[in-house]
Amino acid sequence: MIAVENLEKVFDVTRKIPGRALRRERHQVRAVDGLAFTVPRGEMVGYIGPNGAGKSTTIKMLTGILTPSGGTVRVAGIDPSRDRTRLARRIGVVFGQRTTLWWDLPLRDSYELVRRMYRIEQPRYTRNLDTCVDLLDLGPLLDVPVRQLSLGQRMRGDIAAALLHDPDVLYLDEPTIGLDVVSKAKVREFLAAVNADRGTTVLLTTHDLTDIETLCSRVMVIDHGRLMYDGDLDGLHAAGESERTLVVDFARELPAVDIPGARWIRSEGPRQWLAFPAGQSAAPLVAALAADHPLVDLSVREPAIEDVIARMYGAA
Repeated sequence: MIAVENLEKVFDVTRKIPGRALRRERHQVRAVDGLAFTVPRGEMVGYIGPNGAGKSTTIKMLTGILTPSGGTVRVAGIDPSRDRTRLARRIGVVFGQRTTLWWDLPLRDSYELVRRMYRIEQPRYTRNLDTCVDLLDLGPLLDVPVRQLSLGQRMRGDIAAALLHDPDVLYLDEPTIGLDVVSKAKVREFLAAVNADRGTTVLLTTHDLTDIETLCSRVMVIDHGRLMYDGDLDGLHAAGESERTLVVDFARELPAVDIPGARWIRSEGPRQWLAFPAGQSAAPLVAALAADHPLVDLSVREPAIEDVIARMYGAA
């Protein structure tokens, strides 16, 4: 559904020359640098990276808003920059910090305008709108002007608007930014249902990595316009050399335990924290501890994906 090969985007930027108020110099900023990836139909992919990594620039080239400086892009077999109008009927886009709804109109009227813009047949429009209203809990909001909606309500309204014409591909740029816990949960449930029921291909960029862990089976990590990682979450933990944590409560306070395959982190009274590689089983460590020490309780804590990403960025 999405095919990118050696994609590049270079911006020309002017800046002042220190000490020479009237002089400017031009230099190039390479926002995207040689990206290559494919996304099959029906896949939901997380596309993550720090601010300035090139995520939004990539999305804008995939939608035809920006023209690539080099390389090739195909979305549903269409070159976005050459045939934006035809592509627009095949994609839906949600930018978390911008709305596609009409500010002074009720939500219902915004949806009617979307129907006319995309020339959606009435039965299909009614069916899709009813589904979105039901799953996103939009019923009480349909007659409320967009300007009076909260951020969470408006975001749910934007996502529904992007799906009324049954797009093949849905681009989500920070769809849960600024939302409360309840609104985030509703949006995640809805996106999972859309992907499962309609087979919609989803490319999700976000700084909330819980979105990625909840929704995506595949994640791509970008930094300085280059692809650092492309694979599943387990592989991401391996690439980031992440560690699981074994929290052990002993019957009494003990010196720092030393067992092969684990690294002592800290102690608090009879409780100790031990780190071991994420891909390693905890069973041998537990057996070794139980053989030599009286145990009261223990638990294993999984690595946080935020820590894995931070470690990858630090290494890069």
